[in-house]
Amino acid sequence: MVVFETSLGEFKLEFFTDEAPITVENFLGYVDEGFFDDTIFHRVIPGFMVQGGGFDTEMHQKSTRDQIKNEADNGLKNERGFLSMARTAEVDSATSQFFINLKDNDFLDHGERDFGYAVFARVAEGMDVVDEIAKVPTGNQGGHQDVPIEPVLVTSAKRVEE
Repeated sequence: MVVFETSLGEFKLEFFTDEAPITVENFLGYVDEGFFDDTIFHRVIPGFMVQGGGFDTEMHQKSTRDQIKNEADNGLKNERGFLSMARTAEVDSATSQFFINLKDNDFLDHGERDFGYAVFARVAEGMDVVDEIAKVPTGNQGGHQDVPIEPVLVTSAKRVEE
């Protein structure tokens, strides 16, 4: 399990290691490096998802490791509370950014409209905190839309014993 401490509370993640081994290893590598500490949730769309894992409090994008293989064909679905890797239009372009689904988003699943977005974890505890993140006022900042006006900070992300 991984605990994300945020400015609005904490939530715990449980991982689908068997279904998404590459993605889980990649994500846990970022956790172990402290990469997510002092990042923000930079894209918040109520009724859809909250996204983080790539920007600092000044909206500067952090340097990442190499892109990974997209494991969206692993049978997992983009359901409420499930995490997927964010990516560009290029199928195998995910690095560190992730999103938490606020509702079932079938259109993001493998084969619905394209290869899909790789589900690799779920919120095991603290979905109420994620729902609070989804309620923050947003605006445009530095060419980005849906950015929280008051940053929602990830103070730490660390592994804990289950």
